[in-house]
Order: sequence, then structure tokens, then C-alpha cells
Amino acid sequence: MSSSVTRRTFVGTGIAAASASRVVGANDRIRLGVIGAGGRGRYLMSQANKAGGIQWVAACDAWDVQRNRAEEVAGAKIEKYLDYRKVLDRNDIDAVIIATWDHVHCPLTIAACEAGKDVFVEKPMTLHPMEGHKIVNAVRANKRILQCGTQQRSYPHFIEAKRKFIDTGLLGKVTMVRTVWNSNAAYRNQRPPDEYASKPEGMDWELCQAHLPKVRWNAKRYFNHYVYWDYSTNAQMGGLFVHMVDVVHWYLNVDRPLSATCMGGIYLGKEDRDTADNINAILEYPGHLLVTFEANVTDLIRQNSEDIVFMGTGGRLSIFRWGYKFLPAKENEAAGEQSAGPSPELHVANWLDCVRSRQKPNVDEVAGHYSSMACHICNISYKEHRQVKWQKEWDL
Repeated sequence: MSSSVTRRTFVGTGIAAASASRVVGANDRIRLGVIGAGGRGRYLMSQANKAGGIQWVAACDAWDVQRNRAEEVAGAKIEKYLDYRKVLDRNDIDAVIIATWDHVHCPLTIAACEAGKDVFVEKPMTLHPMEGHKIVNAVRANKRILQCGTQQRSYPHFIEAKRKFIDTGLLGKVTMVRTVWNSNAAYRNQRPPDEYASKPEGMDWELCQAHLPKVRWNAKRYFNHYVYWDYSTNAQMGGLFVHMVDVVHWYLNVDRPLSATCMGGIYLGKEDRDTADNINAILEYPGHLLVTFEANVTDLIRQNSEDIVFMGTGGRLSIFRWGYKFLPAKENEAAGEQSAGPSPELHVANWLDCVRSRQKPNVDEVAGHYSSMACHICNISYKEHRQVKWQKEWDL
């Protein structure tokens, strides 16, 4: 996923005013652009294709290979740009998908809102704590629809489990939620492809780095950017935990922890990386609730490697993308064990529906801020080797 913004691109943008955007009717095709056309960006394009009712207009990326691949996913000729402003300047684009690296989510999202575009922005929504306030202000000032890419809220089996076990009270009082995501190979210290020892033709490496201090081409920084603080909110936190804590916030109607403690480190050989490959975190929320997170990429066996476990007085609910399983406590034996398999992901479809209806999507800018903040507070604890308490300035 290449990023497509630099310090120079923010000078004199001349972006179209929000008032220039059209009102999308219920039967209108939504005209789309994608900014960041790497693997994740193209996956989101494919999800929009499945939802239907859309037209691809443009793709932007720092590498021409990714732009060409995006055109293949679009299934028709589209405009291909190096400069994201050329996407936002187009009056024939209603909304954009932003699937760049984390460090430019905030400036690109703000620019898109100011250009009158609705936005789907990948998780985590922010790289730093106060960026959420800037995004929320931009969304509200420009009356935009924003969906953040923590997609669990748009899986039917997650919605069903919330209704059956949380909303009915069957699960009882939840005092602990254990979240686990092990064996994610994408966040391991991977060797990049040998053929890219030298920077490939058609890539603007400086553009990828955006406003950050420039470093020489390093294939690993491109192909495995998750393992660098410069570009990511710590691979394990902003890449994995953000999905799980967003479910906790949604299910239990909480959004800001009281405090967090996080420990871990680089246990698999530092090489050229600086984010943790093994990590454990504990967050305390109001109402006597503890949320834990464990990530360990030593074990690459996929079976039973991802889970969110709600520990309630009425039973135990395990759930993730594989489905869910409910084990009742003795007092709820009559309810019996209940389980369900996986269901389709409908997150992009939900966003497109809301672009038409102007209703709030499943993960709006407020939810995106607080799920990101749960990661940020853990990262501060990890870096500073201390318990970190929630600060009032982080409230929206």
C-alpha cells in the first residue's frame, strides 16, 4: 500500500470546495477514487465491486505498478495519478477510499473532506492521539460520511451475536475481555523480494515517506512497513488490536480506558525493524472491566490463533471472523451452547449505503478515534515503560 502525499503536495492545494460535491441519489452510481492502491486498497475496491452501484474513476499511488493493478480491479479504463490532489480535484468523484500507510491517514482524510468527498479510511484512523480531533472536525465541518476500516461491525454474525447475547443480557455482567491475535505473518520480520534490492522503476520513494525525514530506498520499509514506527501505529496494536478493541467498545458501550499497561519487545531478531513482535497489554475501563491483548508472531499455526473472549456472569462468548461460540454459565444452562460460522464482510457496502442515505456508518469518525486511542495509550505505555492514565485532552 503505497502512500501518495508529501510536504510539497500540501502547498497551495487549490482543492475544490465541499459545496461543489453532488448529492448522490438512492439510484445513482457512486463515483469512486482510491488513494493507496496496494493490496489492501485493491481488496477494498473488490468489496465495492461486490456491493455494486459504483463507477471507478481514478486511482492514485506512488508506484505505477500498483496503479495499473488498480485499473485491472476496476475492470475499465480509469485515470491514474501520482498526486492525490488530482483525484480530489475531480468533480466527477463522489467518494474516496484511502488505503495508504498509517502516517498519512489524517492529512489525506482531512484533504478529502475539504474537497467534498466522502471517505473510507483504513484502520487505524490515526497515527497520533490528537489527529482524531482534526479528522472529526473536518468531517463535521464539511458534512461528510466517514467509515473507518475496522470491519467487524459489518459482519452479520457479529451483529447477530451482539443481539443474542449482549443486548438480551444473557451474557450478564462482563468483567474481562481477553483478545488474542497470534501468528499473523504479515507483521513478522519478513525478507522482501530479492528483485527489489534496488528501487523499482516507476516508484516515487520520497512520496511514500511523505512528511517524514527521508531515508534511502530499503525494500523492507516498503514491503513490510508495519514493522516501523514511522509508518504504523505499532504493527500489533494498530494492525491487530484495533479490530478487537473496536468490538469491545461496540458491544459493551465503552470508548475510553481509564489506564493501560503494555509490555513486550523484539524477541525474534531485531534486524531492520523497531516495533514489537511480541506484546501483552491490559486496559482498565470504567465499570470494573479489564481488556487484555496478546500478540505473538512466533507461532505461525493459524488454528485457534485469533479470538475475542467476553467473560460474563451469564457465560462466555468467543467471537471473531471465524464465527462465534457461546458457553452458558450454570444459571443459563437452559439456553444451551450456541455457535455460528463466518458470514460475509459488508463494511464497504455499509459505507456506500450511507453515502447515499447520509446516515452514520457502522464505524464513524468518533468510533475510529476511540479505537485508535486504545492503541495509542498502549503504545505510550510500551515506549515509556509505565502505566498510562487517560488524559482529558483525548476526549472528543
